[in-house]
Amino acid sequence: MAPEPFSLLMTVYGGDRKEYVRAAFHSAVHDQVLRPDEVVLVQDGPVSPELAVCLKELVSGSPVEVNFLRLERNRGLGPALDAGLAAGRHDIVARMDADDVAMPHRFKLQVPLVRAGADLVGAGLLEFGADLNDIVGRRIPPSDPMDIARYSRIHDPFNHPTVVYRRSAVVAAGGYGDLPLMEDYWLFVRMIANGARVVNLAEPLVYYRVSDGAYERRGGRALLNSELRLQREMLQYGFITRPQYLRNVALRGGYRLVPTAVRRPFYRWIVAPYGARRNRNRSRGRIVAATRDGLPPVG
Repeated sequence: MAPEPFSLLMTVYGGDRKEYVRAAFHSAVHDQVLRPDEVVLVQDGPVSPELAVCLKELVSGSPVEVNFLRLERNRGLGPALDAGLAAGRHDIVARMDADDVAMPHRFKLQVPLVRAGADLVGAGLLEFGADLNDIVGRRIPPSDPMDIARYSRIHDPFNHPTVVYRRSAVVAAGGYGDLPLMEDYWLFVRMIANGARVVNLAEPLVYYRVSDGAYERRGGRALLNSELRLQREMLQYGFITRPQYLRNVALRGGYRLVPTAVRRPFYRWIVAPYGARRNRNRSRGRIVAATRDGLPPVG
């Protein structure tokens, strides 16, 4: 019996650079040990002529079928991803950002876990600057399901560019929706609350591009407004308590408002290494909850 097929979901918009899009697409399709059976490529609004040519070349030169979906206007990441999910043919879906680079064994490690019963599988990532040799950071997520649930009440427990999930579980939670800059965190919260079986691989499987303005984009009024809306939604949903809401608004809201010079070391020293610290505190022989739930061992 043939293994269950899976789709790759990737969105592109007018602000993406063609060389980054090409590198991302090739890493997630051409270079994968386990290739997707379908690519759902969503063009979120108008793009430059140069990027349009690049997308046409990627579609025509792809070794797998590409479902190319063009949206007339830029809707934002959440709505664009929801449109792509609706257009795909397979229930297992792997996400890929248009400026990152997937490691060749990424899908070989993650997809079998979803085939075996997980609803959402994330992984660690390596942040890079000028090129893949310029590693500037590492984001290791919590891997134990109890840690994932606990951590999700104060921070996104998944690196969105690394996730593979079941579309049916995403749809059951209401999809991404339109909460700009926080759509993935809000989705994962609802999936966890809905009883989705979640797994994180501590191993980095994606190279995450960090541009010069990465830390500036983690702050500012727009992101603060989205942050406050997210916290209100989580409180009304019953996912966090009133004291947790107040704590999050103080800590996460304050983080959005501090100068970039303060935000950068705070993120490097406290936020990004959380999963690594938690994982080091676990005994080396302990098997993550994927095994307890009947999934194959991870790591």
